[in-house]
Amino acid sequence: MTEQTFCRTCGAEILEKSEICPKCGVRQFGVIQNQIKNPGFAAVASFLWVGLGQIYNGEIGKGLLFMVIQIVNALLVFIVIGLVTFPVFWAYGIYDAYKTAEKINNNGV
Repeated sequence: MTEQTFCRTCGAEILEKSEICPKCGVRQFGVIQNQIKNPGFAAVASFLWVGLGQIYNGEIGKGLLFMVIQIVNALLVFIVIGLVTFPVFWAYGIYDAYKTAEKINNNGV
């Protein structure tokens, strides 16, 4: 007999081993949900190199994009605008890594 459970988001009755709810499409189980991410570590990783925190959180594409953007910002320092964009994007990368790790832990995204 198949075990039934309820979707953690919409409450629909689903198979216990269902990875995605057929009603709302929310992932029930998976690699990201079962891993606890340390927000502090994610922030420190992005502090050291923007994008590392995103990669730690499992957002590989986003992390690589952040790295490319920050390299462009570093080059823009030579035409002055980078003096603004580099630190602003660096701070945003740290904030994003921290908040994403918290979201993964709280919502199992």
